[in-house]
Amino acid sequence: MAPDELRSTVERVGDRFNLGEYEIDAYLTVLEQGQLTASEIADRTDIPQPRVYDTVRSLSDRGLVELRESRPMKVVAIDPGEAFDDVQTSFEQMISELEARYTAPARDTEAVSLVKSRSTILRYLEEVIDAAEFELSLSLTPDLLTRFEAELRAAVEAGVSVDLIVTPASEAPEPSEFEYGEVASTARARRGITTPVIAVADGNYSIYATQDALRDDQDRYGVIFNRSALGFLISGFFGTVLWTTAERLLGEDGAARTYPRKYASIRRCVKDLLDEGGEFYATIDGRDVEVGGQRIVRGRVRDISFEVSEEVASLTVETEAGEDVSVGGRVAALEDVEAHEIRIGRNEPPALEDQ
Repeated sequence: MAPDELRSTVERVGDRFNLGEYEIDAYLTVLEQGQLTASEIADRTDIPQPRVYDTVRSLSDRGLVELRESRPMKVVAIDPGEAFDDVQTSFEQMISELEARYTAPARDTEAVSLVKSRSTILRYLEEVIDAAEFELSLSLTPDLLTRFEAELRAAVEAGVSVDLIVTPASEAPEPSEFEYGEVASTARARRGITTPVIAVADGNYSIYATQDALRDDQDRYGVIFNRSALGFLISGFFGTVLWTTAERLLGEDGAARTYPRKYASIRRCVKDLLDEGGEFYATIDGRDVEVGGQRIVRGRVRDISFEVSEEVASLTVETEAGEDVSVGGRVAALEDVEAHEIRIGRNEPPALEDQ
């Protein structure tokens, strides 16, 4: 399709659907009745009598109704399949041509973006949820929970660990009314409308938005960390500020964990190890706290530190050389290693490529 033809097609499709309020009311009313006079249309709608004739003639010009000149004039509905047949064909051709011209935007591996569009925030929320391979942290409103319920069920079924906060707590569905165990490993409620909407996939792909931003408030925003090194800030904020103050438990899946298993959050890792019990082995891919640079630690998990408040969590790993190495989460200062990814196994330290 030539450029001029494509432009003409787009204009034709746009013109067909450029209906005003009166035209929409009249068209739907005629469709429901099959045939009406101008007076009957005025009686059944809020269209002023003097405007009815102009309105139905506009519909006739678009091929949506037929005017039968009689006394009184009759407005007859046309089968929508027939009326919109040419538009449907044009629309399909237009989409095909537009897709052929579409160039997918490059996804930077390291990017931070600000967005204001509600639809864009919702799209990124869905993308982050779908991107999670082993761990997902979420703070959602009840409406968003319903919107993404199917995606969350799929994540849980795929073995992703899901920590879910529903906020505000006063609007969260009761556990008797909603199967939280099917959409989250652990679900809690947090009071207050100031709690942000958050999604973090595997500790490095995240989105942060205010609840106001999802109410079409143009003065609010969302921040997307597209696998940025700064993404851990959102994960840390979720784990230390939001999760620890979400005190009302809504539900847990209760399923036994399978190993080897991969973690981004040391809090989630330590909690699972305490719940499961027994002997564990770990492979830690992280950074040396004192000198910087990558450090990989392998060995038996000899000790676990975990405060009831969940604000402090760490592991001590005994290496094959007999060295005890303390492991903390992101921005660790008291431990030897800042963990970026943690792999846990039952019988031996998992290889780095194990998922």
